Amino acid sequence: MVQNGKNPDPNDVNTQDGIVKALYESLSFTTGSQPDFDRFKTLFREQALLVPPKSDKASPLHQIEVDLWVKKTVEHIVLDGMERKGGHVTEVARRTSKFGVIVQIFSTFELRVKVNDPVPAQRGIYSIQLMRDNQRWWIISLMWEFERADLPIPRAYLI
Repeated sequence: MVQNGKNPDPNDVNTQDGIVKALYESLSFTTGSQPDFDRFKTLFREQALLVPPKSDKASPLHQIEVDLWVKKTVEHIVLDGMERKGGHVTEVARRTSKFGVIVQIFSTFELRVKVNDPVPAQRGIYSIQLMRDNQRWWIISLMWEFERADLPIPRAYLI
């Protein structure tokens, strides 16, 4: 099945590890470039939803479709000057629960501007819901939260 006009790389969608690895690789980018959003889109089932963190405690939670999130993220990367710096997102820990064709993954991540930066610019947790269908894995939804002073990542999600 073709998703978003492009066939996925079978290595990206044949296994749970493959789709999580592809998610991180597609979001990472070097100086002067953007994330690989074409690859990113092939990981998601049609009508999948992304739920970014709330901008503040009082704001409502928003769900957004993949294409709209990509459009807003491209603009954000340009306007914030991230395109001139790059960004490397890496997984540091994972917790997985599975039942039948349904998988829930809590994936702790770190964002560094340069791969070898000693301290991450940001950390957080992705909540990734996967489904196995048509001989491949699909991301059905992706929700995430950033670590803050008042919301440290629990130790259990760092090992």
